[in-house]
Amino acid sequence: MASRKRPAGEFSRNGEKQPSVSENKRLRAADKRHKAALILARGGSKGIPLKNIKTLAGIPLIGWVLRAAVDSELFDSVWVSTDHDEIEKVARSWGAKIHRRSAELLFFLSHFVCLEVDIVCNIQATSPCLHPFHLKEAMEYISDHGYDSVFSVVRRHHFRWQEKGKKTDELTRPLNLDPYNRPRRQDWDGELCENGSFYFTTAELINKGRLLQGGKVTYYEMGAEYSVDIDVDIDWPVAEQRVLRYGYFGRDSPEVVKLMFCNISGCLTEGRIFLSASSGDMISINTRDTAGIRMLKKDGVEVFLLSSCLNPVAQTLLENVSKHLECEVLCVGEKPAKDIEPLIKERTLSWKDVAYMGNDEVDVDCLNMAGLSAVPSDAPVVAINGAKYICKSRGGKGAVREFAEHIRLQKRKAKSQLEQDRIDLASS
Repeated sequence: MASRKRPAGEFSRNGEKQPSVSENKRLRAADKRHKAALILARGGSKGIPLKNIKTLAGIPLIGWVLRAAVDSELFDSVWVSTDHDEIEKVARSWGAKIHRRSAELLFFLSHFVCLEVDIVCNIQATSPCLHPFHLKEAMEYISDHGYDSVFSVVRRHHFRWQEKGKKTDELTRPLNLDPYNRPRRQDWDGELCENGSFYFTTAELINKGRLLQGGKVTYYEMGAEYSVDIDVDIDWPVAEQRVLRYGYFGRDSPEVVKLMFCNISGCLTEGRIFLSASSGDMISINTRDTAGIRMLKKDGVEVFLLSSCLNPVAQTLLENVSKHLECEVLCVGEKPAKDIEPLIKERTLSWKDVAYMGNDEVDVDCLNMAGLSAVPSDAPVVAINGAKYICKSRGGKGAVREFAEHIRLQKRKAKSQLEQDRIDLASS
């Protein structure tokens, strides 16, 4: 997605004149206050168990907001307050500091500001379409305009009616419209509603009144496409589609993969070998996965299959796999990176141009270095922590196809961003 660029002197959604980019940099450099981001992530969600680390579009839910917070480069520290060990592990892997949370938010905030924090941004873990530019623009109200608190809102066009008692003859009544003069959507500005994505506030305000909103207060309006909240399971598929289109995928442009390496055992297969009556080895490959590989090859991605070839029987079996998929099989050792780096250099590519799919500890280095990397859902934790995308499917059960579709989505995003950059350049 193309990054949002604000020309000097542009007006914000609140109608206030904004400083130029150079002026903003000067103001931020002069602001020496300690700014901290805080995400609350308890483990006892009733609607969706361990919701905060459930995989959404290949990434733990909390990872989306942590990435936005870290990449905004606004904060001197980024914290996750949790009561659960697994959430703590995931949060640490995304660069957060950990506080073992207390039961009450405002009590914790009061304790938090004792850590010499001057400005706190409470970010909701269930807002996966948050981008760094949202946080930067909202922070400007405090750093550049002297506000004490800023919170995120979204504009809604909903007509609201008074709720009536179930066992009474009470009549309902309109709360925000005149039925005799019912406005058209285009003639009505709608209403601003909190979307819960974030709340900026100063430590002074928290210490005085234990408030998230108070003092000189204003709002930051987010587009409806970025306002996603997840409370129950039914929200999950909707949120996933929204994130794939509007989510923040990192500082770099979406990767355009030219070379893919995929482990046969545990990724393309379930990691099992079947022995026939004639003592021959057999493996099972899912047709969805083979279709995924062919899709990538059709898009111009060169695909290599990886295996630890230890005996002649296995070698024959892998040759059959190679013929069936029309992909070269590369034998790798305990350090796969050493074996595949020569292939990358031969093609004058870098790791950024590579997609890698692995499923075990030996793959971690490659998972970390590759521009795009993935593991099946049943991979061990050490591999999951190294991957950029976690498949919903298990190895041998469609995980390769799922990753192939993710690679193709990133290529489409890169193409869309290139077109948007050309438009921005032409209009500047």
